[in-house]
Amino acid sequence: MSDLFGDGQFSLFGETGDRMSNPQQASMVPDPDQVRQRLHALLDTARNARTMPWTEKKARVWQIVFPNMANWLPEAEADQLRFEFSREIERLKKAA
Repeated sequence: MSDLFGDGQFSLFGETGDRMSNPQQASMVPDPDQVRQRLHALLDTARNARTMPWTEKKARVWQIVFPNMANWLPEAEADQLRFEFSREIERLKKAA
């Protein structure tokens, strides 16, 4: 009796080898140097602004994305960048 789905069905849990593995998976891990550059660029944008440099919607997005991007950096560095970004966001909110 044959399997209803045939012999080529992929496993969801990978126990039949690496047929479902993605050869590009390694490239999906962010480069910490690129993450660092992007976070510093965002922080510089905030620091150099007298008022909020982004729309309200974009500012909310960056307040979520920035701390998550920082997770790809060493913990102490990530914590410091999150603190500085948060401080700038609060300053810019008051300036509005």
